[in-house]
Amino acid sequence: MYILKLREDIRNVAIIAHVDHGKTTLVDELLKQSGTFSSHETVEDRVMDSGDLERERGITILSKNTSVHFGDTKINIIDTPGHADFGGEVERILLMVDGVLLLVDAFEGCMPQTRFVLKKALGLKKKVVVVINKIDRPGARPAEVVDEVIDLFIELGADEDQIEFPVVFASAKEGYASFDSRDREGDMRPIYESIIEEIPAPKGEVDEPLQVLFSSLDYDDYIGRIGVGRIERGTVKRNQQVVLCKADGTQQNVKISKLYTFEGLKRTEVESAGAGEIICVSGIADINIGETACDPEHVEPLDFIKIDEPTISMNFIVNTSPFAGREGKFVTSRNIRDRLFKEVETNVSMRVEETDTTDTFKVSGRGELHLSILIETMRREGYEFAVSRPKVIFKRDEKGQLLEPMELLVVEVPSEYVGTVIEKLGSRKAELKDMSAHDGGATHLEFSVPSRGLIGYRSEFLTDTNGNGIMNQIFDGYEPYKGDIQMRERGSIVVHETGESNAYGLFNTQDRGKLFIGPGVEVYEGMIVGECAKSEDIVCNVCKTKHLTNTRASGSDDALRLVPPTTLSLEQCMEFIADDELLEVTPESLRLRKMILSKELRLKQQFKNK
Repeated sequence: MYILKLREDIRNVAIIAHVDHGKTTLVDELLKQSGTFSSHETVEDRVMDSGDLERERGITILSKNTSVHFGDTKINIIDTPGHADFGGEVERILLMVDGVLLLVDAFEGCMPQTRFVLKKALGLKKKVVVVINKIDRPGARPAEVVDEVIDLFIELGADEDQIEFPVVFASAKEGYASFDSRDREGDMRPIYESIIEEIPAPKGEVDEPLQVLFSSLDYDDYIGRIGVGRIERGTVKRNQQVVLCKADGTQQNVKISKLYTFEGLKRTEVESAGAGEIICVSGIADINIGETACDPEHVEPLDFIKIDEPTISMNFIVNTSPFAGREGKFVTSRNIRDRLFKEVETNVSMRVEETDTTDTFKVSGRGELHLSILIETMRREGYEFAVSRPKVIFKRDEKGQLLEPMELLVVEVPSEYVGTVIEKLGSRKAELKDMSAHDGGATHLEFSVPSRGLIGYRSEFLTDTNGNGIMNQIFDGYEPYKGDIQMRERGSIVVHETGESNAYGLFNTQDRGKLFIGPGVEVYEGMIVGECAKSEDIVCNVCKTKHLTNTRASGSDDALRLVPPTTLSLEQCMEFIADDELLEVTPESLRLRKMILSKELRLKQQFKNK
């Protein structure tokens, strides 16, 4: 039995919240006010969001480590993603910390992801400090939001110690925090003080045999794979020999060639580190998340948290279109297979399975956004492939009853759109759970809805509410199958022949529905170039040219007026495709197509299916 001592000079804390409640902005301000940056350094906004996709979309995708010093105490801070699709990041990061800062928007209040991250933190008995952020926002209601948070703690079964949480009111953007919601000046000192006073110091005996649990992975082009974890017990030194306990129960003797700790945004090389510290190690080529490094004389692996299972899947397929190989650098099944299996090593909530055919791989994730980020990342790396329509993952219970994943959907819309939203969601098997009116004419709606009912709904929702609605969802367990749902009400406009689209052909097609392309675009037979106004697919010739004659008539040679085409984003393309369609993804283009390109073969297949 080892006696655990407190490391009073260290605090390990994660910042958790719903998406866009200001986590990364708060970390920016904590770094600036702690003196991490020199006076001559130019610091960009949201400095922790280092990825191109993160900066473009304004979201955090991967958790990031940093540290600040306040007095004699080093505070290790981990910024976590706010989207439910990246919940696997949050779950394992909580193992590295002793407490959390729960950020809640002073206007929006508790949202679905607030519930999710708080439930995980309370389940692991982490100490919570609540920060009510954006108190300077018009319409902010900090007092009401604190009551909402208390209700949420009670609903999630928090014990007496957890319910007695401290509250700090802040505006991360303006750089001040206070224990009084009426203050509008100051600095971030109240947050630093709350972390040191309320978050427990890490426990660990530095003189006992080593135990390090790796909860995250990083990669460096020069030093290779880097394991990020927390020293649970003992002291680790550079060039130390340790035993790596693998997830499958096997053991491997390895050497820690380099050892780092976090100082500000940088990894700083150190000779040794003691219990309670968050470290990075290099030199272990095949290290994975959830593995334990132990002293060779005392091999005692630690348990790792069980990550929630994926709920949605797609097929990644080798591109077989007539334009295959034109734009991509990596196009073969081996290229795609290696990249997908490499992704699973660091993305713990994603699964990749091989199928009956060598050119198709089944990829499962937490949601459409989770999978679309992988698709966009691969696309930017030069990969070319096709993907099928997203499908939910069904299960069966002990009695053999079919179960499907459900989502808790929270909608905020102006009151005049409430009827339309309820009607549309009702047709997708949604049940209205709660409805309340907020100040300013907004209505708050909560639904329980099958995950498959939300595929393709977001764009329809924005159209129905004229862009004024906000919707957020979170996985809410499995329930018995709710019945068939009619997903897409309109068909596709399919190209008749390979060629180049022109104004004359498009002019004669645009009355049939909504076009996705303009003139001068290369197309092929079976490619989808628009959404039909009717429920069935129609085949149109967008390459058709006007026959030249010697006859002239007034009005026949007027300039053709084309309606500007609708350009679909990656997510909109994923939502649009039907079961018999594919999305062709290349570094330069997104093309929609039928699985069977030939019109005759499609008709034969339809006849067989009947």
